[in-house]
Amino acid sequence: MREELRSTDPSWIGGHRLLGRLGAGGMGVVYLGRTAEGTLAAVKVILPEHAGDADFRVRFRREAEAAQRVDSPWAVRVTASGTEDERPWLATEFVPGPALSETVARCGPLPARSVRVLGRLLARALASVHAAGLVHRDVKPGNVLLAADGPRLIDFGVARVTDATALTAADMVVGTPGFLAPEQATDGAAAVGPAGDVFSLGCLLAYAATGRPPFGSGAVDALLYRTVHGAPDLDGIDDPELRGLLDALLAKDPAARPTAAGLDERITEDAPDGTIGWLPETVVRLIADRAAATLALPGIDATVAESPAPRAPAPARRRLLLLAGAGAVAVAGGGAFAVREWLRDDDTGGSGAAGADTRTWTIGVQADLSGPRAADGRAQERGVRLAVDRFNSRTDKPFALRVEALDDRGEAADAARIADRFARDRDVLAVVGPTDDPATTAVLETYDEAMLPILTVSSLQATFAVRSRRSFFQAAPADVALAYPIRNRLVLRPDVQRLGVLVDRAGGQSAYLTGYFLNRLVVDSTDGTTYPRVVPAGTRDLAPVVADLLAHRSDAFFHAGDRAGAARAARTLAATPYEGPRMAMHTAMGARFLKDAGDAAEGWEFVSPCVGATAPAVKEFAAAHRKKYGGAPARWAAEAYDAAGLVLAAVTALARKNRPPARAALVAKIAASSYHGISRDYAFDENQRFKGQAAHLYGVREGAFRYLGPLATSKN
Repeated sequence: MREELRSTDPSWIGGHRLLGRLGAGGMGVVYLGRTAEGTLAAVKVILPEHAGDADFRVRFRREAEAAQRVDSPWAVRVTASGTEDERPWLATEFVPGPALSETVARCGPLPARSVRVLGRLLARALASVHAAGLVHRDVKPGNVLLAADGPRLIDFGVARVTDATALTAADMVVGTPGFLAPEQATDGAAAVGPAGDVFSLGCLLAYAATGRPPFGSGAVDALLYRTVHGAPDLDGIDDPELRGLLDALLAKDPAARPTAAGLDERITEDAPDGTIGWLPETVVRLIADRAAATLALPGIDATVAESPAPRAPAPARRRLLLLAGAGAVAVAGGGAFAVREWLRDDDTGGSGAAGADTRTWTIGVQADLSGPRAADGRAQERGVRLAVDRFNSRTDKPFALRVEALDDRGEAADAARIADRFARDRDVLAVVGPTDDPATTAVLETYDEAMLPILTVSSLQATFAVRSRRSFFQAAPADVALAYPIRNRLVLRPDVQRLGVLVDRAGGQSAYLTGYFLNRLVVDSTDGTTYPRVVPAGTRDLAPVVADLLAHRSDAFFHAGDRAGAARAARTLAATPYEGPRMAMHTAMGARFLKDAGDAAEGWEFVSPCVGATAPAVKEFAAAHRKKYGGAPARWAAEAYDAAGLVLAAVTALARKNRPPARAALVAKIAASSYHGISRDYAFDENQRFKGQAAHLYGVREGAFRYLGPLATSKN
């Protein structure tokens, strides 16, 4: 989408009047420009730091000349260039349509026929690129625009001449992880060739057909590892012709892939004129709407950059947020809170009833209370309620509290609505939750905009795809951080030399990253070795994989996957002579594992971020839980109790009578605090993630899960 020009932007480039910004990247800024004849163009202007490099200019001129030789209706045409100007630039035809990435995100995956047509047209574009002596190097959904008359391959900003030195260092990985070829991931720019573009096209088409990248998402190292070693995720693609095409495009060996030119014969599907015949109606409508919106341009005199007028003040809401952010700097000093600073026992024997003039504020709980993780959500609600009960029992409390728990069912849409409700309620001090990763991803921007503190104790993926997370606290070690105590338990022992790691893609991103990071950690930090295997989601017969792990002398075993896969692994391993240590992720713990694994569950262990109900540190909390709820606290209850305690310690330090602290001030206070809880000591890093690897060990003993105690924290 077009953005307004900034005061530092030029108003003219090479005979193009600039009308707005279309995007920016590491090489330059792309503007929407218009020639004197009224023709629109996308004008890419190189950044000054590159423009001053003489070698860069030579390469840029050579590659711009090569790009002008690309002749295809499905690749954007280079219309002009200024390679010798003070700020080198390149202009291409302007395509007023949405990117494929946006189209799939808004309209869903494309039908098989649409994907085949898209593949044939883009293959023709790549064939022209390769015939011109170029390699694109960044074929991805964001670099394909959908216009009224078909797709366009765009952005030759990282393209290079096949027989020339690249614009980047020879050992640099160029392209977008998840959409680049395995040879690029291992050998960098030195391995760039036309076959890499073909592999990227396969990734792009798989994304168009499924709505997800074929090698997942997340940390770059993990993406590159999966690209090199893992099988693509093509689940849901039932069309045999399309499935066969993708298998060929995604071959690990570059020599086994078809050429772009050869794909024109291999793909028999062809496109009629326009988009109506091969794209879904919803996509056609989006293309039409986007073209109309993008072309609603200002008059030619609207762009003035030489002498910008003062900007109008921002809307009141945004201005208040900025002021609050400034206030946060003033209160960002450290503060150490012990749990008894606010949960101390009441020595007076008073009822703790609030005075008539005491204000009541709210701690929100956003949790899955009726969905797939309802047990975890209810445990967290109970933990927060016990913390608030304890606080309200004080006779000297400066304010009173209430708990409002809302059920998001683990659904992103419900989670977003609940976040909006909490964010608008000025009596809500902070929110504990959500329970799982998808719900957390859905709410972060809402809470961030309102600067409302949100603390999750059970949403543990390593990264979240949001622009900002200023008010978000991950109050437990991420799953990948548990790789340290897992390594210590399984490998740092005299009877283990090689760790077998079985990664089941059914476990999602956290499972894959945990298995990947554990593999790297063992190799990089111990004298032990590993033997990793990755199986696609839905793999039911694990016998060949387990046999392979044991054949390679694995004397310890770790399963990274879901609960059902862990049970299958337990049964499979029990049918072998193997007697060594065995472990699965904490997410596999539960009655389902015990039932499905049967006797094979005995002896399995789990490293968990949750403290056990029998731990000495939680004795008083467990007694209070039994008294109120009639049973021992479940996993996550103590952690939620601590999260509420952390918030209340910060609120107590900042609050004035009947005046809650500003939300931004509370965020800053929590971020700078250390806190001694019943489950662990809490502190946060610069990204407001839990600092450390505090973990606990569980094992199956005599057919039940037993808490075996805390695990030591690694020094590294």
